[in-house]
Amino acid sequence: MPRLAANLSMMYTEHPFPDRFAAAARDGFAGVEFLFPYEFSAAELKARLQAQGLTQVLFNAPPGDWAGGERGTASLPGRESEFRRGVDLALEYAAALGNRKLHLMAGLIQPGQDRAAHRAVYLENLAWAARAAASAGVTVVIEPINTRDIPGFFLNRQDEAQAICAEVGADNLQVQFDIYHCQIVEGDIAVKLKRDMAGIGHIQIAGVPDRHEPDLGELNYPYLFEQIDALGYAGWIGCEYRPRAGTSAGLGWARPYLNHTGHTAT
Repeated sequence: MPRLAANLSMMYTEHPFPDRFAAAARDGFAGVEFLFPYEFSAAELKARLQAQGLTQVLFNAPPGDWAGGERGTASLPGRESEFRRGVDLALEYAAALGNRKLHLMAGLIQPGQDRAAHRAVYLENLAWAARAAASAGVTVVIEPINTRDIPGFFLNRQDEAQAICAEVGADNLQVQFDIYHCQIVEGDIAVKLKRDMAGIGHIQIAGVPDRHEPDLGELNYPYLFEQIDALGYAGWIGCEYRPRAGTSAGLGWARPYLNHTGHTAT
């Protein structure tokens, strides 16, 4: 039975962000994730989580100039100090919120830039971040993202992400398997889940191609959930989609799973 976490950056946007925790809890979610916590104090977010009995599942380290179009700094030459300061800040929030998974966005590579140089920086930064996170009991995850949604994103394929994790060789570095992104870039989802499950640290879902509710589009999520269960995945599944209308009204697909979700999972 999948353990679903609401992504509060994309869901419940009809509410101010601080109110989304209560909205998710009312609908039966036991876990939440979001992109970035840094506009709010860790104390405020912790209070929201505790008031609703929610588990903080995942968030991202600072991504650079998000408003200016940046999408991470982990692979960007010359930005190593900024990246490491961001990881330090993220680990402070993780400790306060009880969060055990931290996503590090790779960043963009521009046409004509040296991919080998980006990759070398990426591996060095990931090794450093994994060491820093290990002392805090946090697992670092990296995510392949499709270039339709984020043109120029450095990391796009599941096999590439798994190879990078293997090369770094840190026990607490794994892949964030976003089924939406994987379907757009590669397809063959069930086979890739089976191939890579040992290295998957977090799973996210959305309908394809429009990133709405998972019951809309070309994927059979009930089948995929059965496969994920059969493979022994015990982690959370983040619902990172844009509701087509109101969030609560579109949760018919999730109610059989939310009814079985408890508040004690970590």
